[in-house]
Amino acid sequence: MQAQFLSSLFQENAWLATVVAALLAVVAALVVRRVGRALLLRATSRAPLLRAIVECSENPAGAVLPLAALQVVWTAAPDTLRWIGNVRHVNGLLLIAALTWLAMGVIGGLARGVIARNPVAAEDNLQARRIQTQATVLARTAMVLVLLAGMSMALMTFPGARQLGASLLASAGVIGIVGGIAARPVFSNLIAGLQLALAQPIRMDDVLIVKGEWGRVEEITGTYVVLNIWDERRMIIPLQWFIENPFENWTRTSSQILGTVFLYLDFATPVEPLRAELDRIVKPAAEWDGRVCVLQVTDATERAMQVRILVSAANSGKAFDLRCKVREQMLAFIAREYPQCLPQVRSTRAGIDASAGPAGAIADAGSGPA
Repeated sequence: MQAQFLSSLFQENAWLATVVAALLAVVAALVVRRVGRALLLRATSRAPLLRAIVECSENPAGAVLPLAALQVVWTAAPDTLRWIGNVRHVNGLLLIAALTWLAMGVIGGLARGVIARNPVAAEDNLQARRIQTQATVLARTAMVLVLLAGMSMALMTFPGARQLGASLLASAGVIGIVGGIAARPVFSNLIAGLQLALAQPIRMDDVLIVKGEWGRVEEITGTYVVLNIWDERRMIIPLQWFIENPFENWTRTSSQILGTVFLYLDFATPVEPLRAELDRIVKPAAEWDGRVCVLQVTDATERAMQVRILVSAANSGKAFDLRCKVREQMLAFIAREYPQCLPQVRSTRAGIDASAGPAGAIADAGSGPA
């Protein structure tokens, strides 16, 4: 009985000393975090990229330092302490989770810093959009890989998980096939994301025509693309779709674009006054970039001739506004100056006796020309 009492007393004193050491370690870790944060923020005040990394990893680092200090204390504690193994295991799991969070924060901060150094607010933002797309997609892909690695490390701390992996090793081929089929959408989108980041058929803020819908690329995630439609709807498209299907990209090499306006007018419409009016409308317009302003008769049907107006703008939004302005003012000019030149439907009736009345007209029309 005396031996059990002494052993229990020793256990309690050892635990008390270990808990006190753990509290001191946590306090020291918090002090180091606070001082280190202040020093890093001051050191990176003129380096936006490093500043973004520090800001994004601040909270994860605040969890990693105390957990790392606690892990040192639990490891140094005597193995004879009751439940010390469970405490070490739980703290190890928390530390793995915090390290995974820290790695993801560093990756996110790096991507945010790169994006901040290449703003897309400029008029010619092709290079900035290319860098932004690569940084976003690659960062999210790296985060997924880091998360998978962290989960794998956490599972491997359980002896049962290691034994399960050893027992399944013999049937790895069948499980690999089944797992590959089940995870095909995930991995196909992951690979498609890498392809989009490297080849870049689309970029952030690109103007696309997808399934007849006009919109801008608003977001590229690890599995899908968000297209902001012109009427503020959102189209969600899997990444794999862009690899397997054709689509239109209006800003692939440049944001500059040509806009067309079609008018259908009578054959008697004079073309030169229309060209003069087009110059008067387009040249002062703020939406026009000064490259193209052309009016041509491009087709003629049995009822009207087709007049095509071609104008240029710096981007698709300005091109749309310019097209609307040209269409409205050209139609107003034609209706005011040449109202007879608006599309007309002509009909000719030959050999009809006006004195015969409606019946005679019907009869003559049925019998044809005299």
